[in-house]
Amino acid sequence: MDQNAKVYLAGHRGLVGSAIKNNLQARGFTNIVCRTHKELDLSNQIAVARFFEDEKPEYVILAAAKVGGIVANNTYRGEFIYENLMIQNNVIHQSYVHHVKKLLFLGSTCIYPKAAPQPMKEDSLLTSGLEYTNEPYAIAKIAGIKMCESYNIQYSTNFIAVQPTNLYGPNDNFDLEKSHVLPALIRKIHLGKALEGNDWETINADLNKLPIEGVSGESSKEEIIKKLNDFGVTINNGIASVEIWGSGKPMREFLWSEDMADACVHLMENVEFKDIVEKQKIPGSTEVINTHINIGTGKEISIRELAETIKGTIGFTGDLVFNSSKPDGTMRKLTDSSKLASLGWKYSVELKEGIARMYNWYTQS
Repeated sequence: MDQNAKVYLAGHRGLVGSAIKNNLQARGFTNIVCRTHKELDLSNQIAVARFFEDEKPEYVILAAAKVGGIVANNTYRGEFIYENLMIQNNVIHQSYVHHVKKLLFLGSTCIYPKAAPQPMKEDSLLTSGLEYTNEPYAIAKIAGIKMCESYNIQYSTNFIAVQPTNLYGPNDNFDLEKSHVLPALIRKIHLGKALEGNDWETINADLNKLPIEGVSGESSKEEIIKKLNDFGVTINNGIASVEIWGSGKPMREFLWSEDMADACVHLMENVEFKDIVEKQKIPGSTEVINTHINIGTGKEISIRELAETIKGTIGFTGDLVFNSSKPDGTMRKLTDSSKLASLGWKYSVELKEGIARMYNWYTQS
């Protein structure tokens, strides 16, 4: 990509998009086109078509999506499948219509079957059933992968689909109802530490920054304590505790968002769809499938160990309580990123360092 080329980055305010935007700017790209949801509703077919006609981007990075953790995925099932299908259908199709040189579509490793062999390779896709709690989101993302692949085959487009593992980093979502496990744990343990230290200045500042279901730092102490209790942050006889959904046994892989962004821009600058097909071509076969690319670290940690690591980083001395009556989700979700490694990229930030960076960002931002 030429550094003056027009790049449309969809979803520039989120965890993924903001990291990609920063990476592009650090590499010298000067013509990055962004739109907020208010400025451009990507689920609106007519609005997206008009945007592409007016802007005529040369490259597209599709990082916009409706995302959330296990609670949000299971609660808002209709919204997750509808909104994600509409967003990706509109952007991918208009990229074809307007002859975009290359598109990068971001999915998620939740596309893989619940019982996929570990670590999960790209060819595990569609081999068995999905995890129930995030099935609508996963199906939407699988449709996006197949849309990119199918347009490449039929129309000779240059669309690449990547599947990052669990991401965390600056601009993550710390809404306790909708956030993923790592930012949720950081915020709950941060509030737990403040509660055990009777540090109402910290609690009020946190809730003013991001109210919990309408409860802010301006609410009464009784209202705040009740709302924290609702989300498993409690104190009894001077001992604070933080409840965590599930047994703590599931294993998860985490990737620093800025590493993920670097991988995405590396692929945009250095890899074509035909390169991927050539690398995995099977002699005698005419099938072009599973051309998507995993992005991960190849390392995993249990939710229990993750929580203990965050507890140590923050300095919380209370209890971590694992509620086994709540769902665990998939027990293991480790990616095989050997395809990406063969294309010349590897992660750099280890988890313990990343947690410290993220907590510092959360408390300072």
